[in-house]
Amino acid sequence: MSSDLSDAVITGASTGIGRGAVKVLIGCGWRVFAGVRKSADAASLRQEFGDKVVPLVFDVTDGMGVRSAAAEVRKQLAGRTLKGLVNNAGMGIGGPLMHQPIDEIRRVLEVNVLGPVRVAQAFLPQLGADQSLSGGPGRVINITSVGGKIAPPFLGDYAMSKHALEAFSESLRRELMIYGIDVIAIGPGAVVTPIWDKAEQTDDRPYAKTDYAAALKAFKQRFIAEGRKGLPPERIGEAIHHALTAPKPRARYAVLRGRFINWTLPNFLPKRVVDRLIAAQVGLTRRSA
Repeated sequence: MSSDLSDAVITGASTGIGRGAVKVLIGCGWRVFAGVRKSADAASLRQEFGDKVVPLVFDVTDGMGVRSAAAEVRKQLAGRTLKGLVNNAGMGIGGPLMHQPIDEIRRVLEVNVLGPVRVAQAFLPQLGADQSLSGGPGRVINITSVGGKIAPPFLGDYAMSKHALEAFSESLRRELMIYGIDVIAIGPGAVVTPIWDKAEQTDDRPYAKTDYAAALKAFKQRFIAEGRKGLPPERIGEAIHHALTAPKPRARYAVLRGRFINWTLPNFLPKRVVDRLIAAQVGLTRRSA
């Protein structure tokens, strides 16, 4: 792909993986339409990247806002296809599923599952489903997670949503073969982003009187410590660039530190063995009567 025809939309571009991907793609000659929810984040992107980034202020849960952003991109591309859509925007709240409020879980699913579906529906015509556009078909990159395949305790809302995003990627890739539009899932492990500071500040008091209080505390401490030793966001950005440009990309990439321990082994071992290993790490042992 020639650099003057390489345009991508990235959602959740204000911080973390999204911003890292903006940096990498711009460094490789792409123009990036960066989706953010706040005007202040749009200004920050402009200040750092200048006219190589075009901020789009919208929320992935707002259908009208998503459609408006898609219309703006179509206008700027002036009859050309979009080469990449990176569904990165996401969130997680966490808590023991036995006690977590349904409204919290619904919010996570709305952002992490229906958000990418909504965004894809709005931008797929520009990726090549509208065959009146010039240029070859583009690619959809869905940012899932190791947690979408190996679900930890106390992050069920997030893991459910990412597991659903894996299925969305599979079904959509097969459906879009008629247009030549590829769909690729990238499942990162821990990435060094501000999310770990936010996680440290989350209020666990609603679960303080449940049977999960001690295990939740142990899990949170371990999870945050491991997260802060994760990959830099730009490493995921490099994987995104590869997925967008490789002649024959894989359908899914796992990008993480400690690949054997954190990915290969848990996928090889029987699930009951993985259950016991996780339980031992955080104290999820059976309570005595």
